[in-house]
Amino acid sequence: MPSDGAVRQPKYVRIAAALKDAIASGEYGPGDRLPGESDLMATYGVARMTARQAFGVLQAEGLTEARKGAGVFVREFRVGIRRRGIQRLAVEVWGAGGSIWAAEGKGHDPEVEPLGVSSEAAPRTVAAALGLADGALACVRRRRFLLDGKPVMLATSYLDAALVAGTPITEPDTGPGGIYARLAELGRGPARFREEVRSRMPNQEEAGRLGLAAGTPVVLVVRTAFAADGAVVEVNEMVLDASAYVLEYEFDAP
Repeated sequence: MPSDGAVRQPKYVRIAAALKDAIASGEYGPGDRLPGESDLMATYGVARMTARQAFGVLQAEGLTEARKGAGVFVREFRVGIRRRGIQRLAVEVWGAGGSIWAAEGKGHDPEVEPLGVSSEAAPRTVAAALGLADGALACVRRRRFLLDGKPVMLATSYLDAALVAGTPITEPDTGPGGIYARLAELGRGPARFREEVRSRMPNQEEAGRLGLAAGTPVVLVVRTAFAADGAVVEVNEMVLDASAYVLEYEFDAP
């Protein structure tokens, strides 16, 4: 036991700490390959399992990613999108037939991939927000958003199916200005928005659709759109690749 009575850390923890120090100091930069398991075994005199545990610590903390057949690499966090939470929703964008996503991805190659439009029962909290009666259907729109060919966001919008029946909102391509412009044509255009933001780890389906390496968190943004009379006209659940986004909010002091 150490003289100060402290509990000695396991070898894999100490190896992981040394590697983290090397990354922090710049010895290994973004995209660099770290020493392999055999290198760690020789350097620290440990078994292969101990080397793997050390890499497991780095991966769990989101610092590295393993590439099959190539090794373990320092993760690259590329900020592709600055998401301006207030300005991006201005009526001047969608009201003039513009695309919020195209404006947000300016300077890159933004794409939207429809994943389906259906009528189905919404989750209970969403149904309550939309004011839907038990058994009433919601129009559910699922999309995947890509930047320069890389998936960065999944979005699922819920709307009152009875309200939007027979409109382009039920089609994969809603036309210029998107669903907000179509809602405005129905006299139910959004006049106010609320967004709730939290971070979590992705589920298996989300990780697959976004192409996330193990240990990559996501940001969940739930946006509620309100008509002028205060009624909710859309609930949009967005799952963002946390390594691709900076969330920016600018507003006047109250």
